Amino acid sequence: MFELSTLFFLIGYLFIFLGIVGAVVPVLPGPLFIWLGVFIWAWADGFAHIGWPTLLALAILTVISWGADLILSLVSSRRSGAGWRSIGVSILGGLFGALLLSSIPIIGAFIGAIVGSLTALWLMECRRAQESSALAERAGTSMEPVGNDIFAPNNRAAAMQAVKGYIGGFLLAMVVEFIISVMMLSIFAWQAFL
Repeated sequence: MFELSTLFFLIGYLFIFLGIVGAVVPVLPGPLFIWLGVFIWAWADGFAHIGWPTLLALAILTVISWGADLILSLVSSRRSGAGWRSIGVSILGGLFGALLLSSIPIIGAFIGAIVGSLTALWLMECRRAQESSALAERAGTSMEPVGNDIFAPNNRAAAMQAVKGYIGGFLLAMVVEFIISVMMLSIFAWQAFL
């Protein structure tokens, strides 16, 4: 007869596996899935091997990972010149892209999120650069006429600078999330099996 605790152990392992995938694929919240998996596993085990102090430590690592992801992406985007509105639209573009391509298993949502986010950021920064140039032209401080071309070379260059900063922060956040996920898995293995 199949025991209910065995089912919960399997569900816990499934969430831990999804967390490992999420440490590499940024669409899935890796550390959060690892924490949920460890919690389900510990609950199925009656908290015999993994108790609340370990779960609390893993929860703190999960929050640190989430905060580092958010801060690194925002700071690098802002340092490269991206506006707050562009960053917000980029997040919405990523969600829209992920939903749009979610019918393609696993990789579709990942590609959709990246393409949607970067495209939205680039378009918003082109628009923002064009608006800044138009304001400078009206104020009489612009050296050359701007016109209404949102995709003028200097607008595209400014937008590309913001996108590069965003990508840099995104990659750095992925590295931090991966390191924290490995730490969480190590703590789980140490507490559960050693």
